[in-house]
Amino acid sequence: MPVSVTMPRLGESVTEGTVTRWLKQEGDTVEVDEPLLEVSTDKVDTEIPSPAAGVLTRIVVGEDETAEVGSELAVIDGEGGAAGGGAAAPQAAPAPEPTAAAEGTGPEPEAPAPAPQRPEPQAAPAPSGEGTPVTMPALGESVTEGTVTRWLKQVGDTVEVDEPLLEVSTDKVDTEIPSPVAGTVLEIKVAEDETAEVGATLAIVGAAGAAPAEAKPEPKPEPKAEAPAPKPEPKPEPKPEPKPEPQVTEPTPGMSYNEPAAEAEVAAQPAKAEQAAIPPSPAPQQRPSAPAAGAGEEAAGYVTPLVRKLAGEHGVDLSSVNGTGVGGRIRKQDVLEAAERARAAKAAPAPAAQPAAAAPAKPAAKPTPSAKRGTTEKLPRIRAAIAKRMHESLHEMAQLTTVIEVDVTKIARLRAQAKDSFQQRHGVKLSFLPFFALAAVEALQTYPIVNARMDLAAGTITYPDAEHLGIAVDTERGLLVPVIHNAGDLNLGGIAKRVADLAERTRTNKISPDEIAGATFTLTNTGSRGALFDTPIVPSPQSAMLGTGAVVKRPVVVNDPELGEVVAIRQMVYLALSYDHRLIDGADAARFLGTVKERLEAGNFEAELGL
Repeated sequence: MPVSVTMPRLGESVTEGTVTRWLKQEGDTVEVDEPLLEVSTDKVDTEIPSPAAGVLTRIVVGEDETAEVGSELAVIDGEGGAAGGGAAAPQAAPAPEPTAAAEGTGPEPEAPAPAPQRPEPQAAPAPSGEGTPVTMPALGESVTEGTVTRWLKQVGDTVEVDEPLLEVSTDKVDTEIPSPVAGTVLEIKVAEDETAEVGATLAIVGAAGAAPAEAKPEPKPEPKAEAPAPKPEPKPEPKPEPKPEPQVTEPTPGMSYNEPAAEAEVAAQPAKAEQAAIPPSPAPQQRPSAPAAGAGEEAAGYVTPLVRKLAGEHGVDLSSVNGTGVGGRIRKQDVLEAAERARAAKAAPAPAAQPAAAAPAKPAAKPTPSAKRGTTEKLPRIRAAIAKRMHESLHEMAQLTTVIEVDVTKIARLRAQAKDSFQQRHGVKLSFLPFFALAAVEALQTYPIVNARMDLAAGTITYPDAEHLGIAVDTERGLLVPVIHNAGDLNLGGIAKRVADLAERTRTNKISPDEIAGATFTLTNTGSRGALFDTPIVPSPQSAMLGTGAVVKRPVVVNDPELGEVVAIRQMVYLALSYDHRLIDGADAARFLGTVKERLEAGNFEAELGL
């Protein structure tokens, strides 16, 4: 009976997905839950397993084509799969029995039949129910799901309380999930590169020394019983065993749900090792390749099977790639960029080989702009999320920007006097940003409408009971906004330390999900790259955002008590306030900026600086 393969819902806000690769072609035989194709969405890249066993008779959606959730991707002929495995059908009954290994020595097709049923003992053991579940935490107020990118522990490993157990990625942050208790990992419920909703159980951790599952010893009788069987038998074995792969801890934890080809080779190695006494010739041929892959993987750090396969296709040496993921993990984007650089480097030596003296100068200036010229790359998930939010924010708000000019000469003098002692006391450098932040927070307390949020559908205005200040940070992955919660309770030194700490941990990808959510007002320092001012886009659901420009020296007319109006060199800065004009009037914005201006130009920060 034909079975339809449809596009699953990969997250509540996901409406479509793109087929990036078919792992099976028309006419191929597939097993239940065997990886069938790879799909990419704006939140996750994952594999779609086969819903039934049979023959793939028709592919409806080709590679690089997009399909909506619920639409048909392919058709599997279940009858064809049953016919092909007709001999195995009567043998399915003895497969679950403990004596299946002994019975499997006769009919050879039994090997693939019991393999899909092996995961049952792993998920069913009673001890796992007695353990402590590890659940997907709420990684931000608007985050409803997360993707497991890497398991740091495997089934059977011992963990301590708060020891990192796995890495999780969302559209906002990549972070580690610690173990809630000390004990042994009894079961892993969500494989790498799979997505789980907030609150879903990811793993079970039991008491120390508890037996994880009876699944590990069971695969051993099968290879022993198959030793006298003909050599063609090991080939079908790996196909029904993608799920039990996490139990094989000899290779790296890259045995995810992502790469059937690589998993098949890894799964076949233990069986071939036991059969080495019979056919000694194939074993040495496979051994040299395994250490080579392991050595490259150790040098390059942890890589997923999908990344490893992508590197092989593009001829990229993983040991030479700098990973930008959690703990230096190499991502697909890193491999693609390395491949582009390699192609650019191959094209550059031809003209550069003739003038030997000029060769070093020209490649040094051109690689950065030319590496991506004329190319198309996949849109990173975080960039897609930023684009979506900025577009939605502009369309749901009536945004307006008001700009004022502020004389910060007094603050500049205070910085020059107190910067050394300030750094000794607080351990951070004293920049202009903490002064801007403190003045803005004080003004928010005076004009709470700028710190409020409006719900037009409910007809309400909510005034937060605290000022949670977001600080825009420029990172290699994109613009991220960590939050100084309860910024109104901090003085100048406290804000300076919090800004430096959050910025550093954000750039090194060590920020926690709670520290990147909940802002009620945002400050962005566009002047850090020399811009005089810009018109920031207010991130919803906030109602306002302040941009600070570059502090520059300019001739300005000032009123001297003795000389009257004179032209003097002053340190000036533009402050730009973008706000939702549906909630905040222009007069409110002007009053807010006027208060900030008065606080900064007065320069009464001696007490804060210990002067």
